[in-house]
Amino acid sequence: MKRNIHFPILLGAIAALSLSACNDDAMETPVQPAPQTESLTIDQPNALEKVCYYVDQYWSSSSVLLTSLQNSTDTSFMNSQMTKISGMWGRSNPTLRFVNDPSNYNSTYNAISYSTGKIYYGYAIYYDAKSKGGDIVNAMILAHEYGHQLQYIFGLPSVTESTARPNELEADGFAGYYLRRPNGYNQTSFAQIAAAYEFAQSIGDYQTNSAGHHGTPPQRRSAVRLGFLLGQYDLTASAFDYNFFYYYQGVLNGTYKMAKNSQYPELDAYMKPYLDEIKKLQTGEISAEEFKNLK
Repeated sequence: MKRNIHFPILLGAIAALSLSACNDDAMETPVQPAPQTESLTIDQPNALEKVCYYVDQYWSSSSVLLTSLQNSTDTSFMNSQMTKISGMWGRSNPTLRFVNDPSNYNSTYNAISYSTGKIYYGYAIYYDAKSKGGDIVNAMILAHEYGHQLQYIFGLPSVTESTARPNELEADGFAGYYLRRPNGYNQTSFAQIAAAYEFAQSIGDYQTNSAGHHGTPPQRRSAVRLGFLLGQYDLTASAFDYNFFYYYQGVLNGTYKMAKNSQYPELDAYMKPYLDEIKKLQTGEISAEEFKNLK
């Protein structure tokens, strides 16, 4: 009796083992989940938010809102950067979402910061920035857009004009500041930061009388340089705003030569040797190539 074999049981066991082996093989090559669509429609910016766009004021009507980029690596990078940027300023994360348009991909070459606590980031601008300058370019753009969140929260910038220039140049400054700070992107070499802004400054414009004017390419270079220099110090958003416009406006109109920054004397002593350089950046006397070699 001990030698009897129950063939139905044996065959069932073999079949079960075979199915298990197939499942194990499938587990070795997991399929990436498709980006999740959150909404079929996208909020368009209101009048206030239209000055806080990176390239364009609108999203196309066929765009869709997503919770992820094309792969988990890119998505994780952007989400971790969002946490790091907001954490550096002592704030919680705004809602970060991604925008794709399968029928008109190039329409997503944009990023917009909303006053309701969210940032929409286009597929096209993300992957173009990454291909041209690596991760640091997208970190810079995201830090710029978060700068607009700080402006909404604290009622900044303290300087206003008839165009969007103060808002945009200060956001450039916030980005330069983040890229340098030890608890930010922690890039102490300005050459690395300048390479990122080689991408950004190309979006500068000379439509100086247009309401959407973002600043000329030389002005945008000077703004990120000033933000980088201010990154030597740990500043609140309001303190950053004060110092950014103290030196930026002072360089433009020459008042820095007559007055001292009595609120921040140590910072003022640090900044003085750089003021002529910033002025030359604004006027274009320092070229884009020379800009990349600043210390």
